[in-house]
Amino acid sequence: MKAFDIGELVLLAALWGASFLFMRLGAHEFGPIPLAAVRVGLASAMLVPLLASRGQLGELRRHWKGLLLVGALNSAVPFALFSFAALSITAGLSSIVNATTPLWTAVVAFVWLRQGLTPSRVLGLVIGFAGVAFLAWDKASFKPGADHTGFWAVLACAAATLCYGIAANATKRYLTGASPLAVATGSQFAAALMLALPAAWQWPAAMPGAVAWGAALGLAALCTALAYILYFRLMSRVGPTNAVSVTFLIPLFAILWGAIFLQEAITAQMVAGGAVVLVGIALALGLVGGRRA
Repeated sequence: MKAFDIGELVLLAALWGASFLFMRLGAHEFGPIPLAAVRVGLASAMLVPLLASRGQLGELRRHWKGLLLVGALNSAVPFALFSFAALSITAGLSSIVNATTPLWTAVVAFVWLRQGLTPSRVLGLVIGFAGVAFLAWDKASFKPGADHTGFWAVLACAAATLCYGIAANATKRYLTGASPLAVATGSQFAAALMLALPAAWQWPAAMPGAVAWGAALGLAALCTALAYILYFRLMSRVGPTNAVSVTFLIPLFAILWGAIFLQEAITAQMVAGGAVVLVGIALALGLVGGRRA
């Protein structure tokens, strides 16, 4: 990759890493579902005019079924799950579990699309998921009356990344003919429609404060609308394998932002589990120990 591409990759990782910080700042006052709804609603409001300016609104009508599916699995459900996790675990830990998205993508591709897996990639899957199991186990407590919120939060993050894995394969299967901007816009708009009623039902009794609203705006404008544009543009220039390497950088930024702005501790378990997860991802993607996909 050229220096400009590397710089854009780092910027994208910084933006997506910041999403875990913003969720920590907004989830307690909004609640998980309302925060996710505000995020996708504002993001779609920013992306629709951009799509219209390029004369591509017709793509939303042509691909509406696929966009509904991807909107649910790539935005509505995982954004709500990560917001739920933000209530009880740190931004850094959430981002480490999020880094397993390529592992789930490979598993779903194998089961659904019958894409083969080399032995080194199977080993990578086992190692990566073992890292997540270690992180979840660290949050589990088997004492009577123990608080299991951290354990369920890790599982919620894992479920969200499974949704991402299914969405990636669904995009490849059902939205190949749609432009990247149309997929980004349509999926956010579809997610906003799905979350509107649940968010209205669970809207907080007390209006969220300025910090929470600022976090929601940051999630929508920076971590969703702008980040999607950067990601799809980067993918078109350097290819999906290089673009997905952003996965390795996101936890670094999420941990950094959490430590700076929220004084979140960086534990030995997080470092060890994160290292295991990243090794597994590298093997599963073929970045080490075999040919790159």
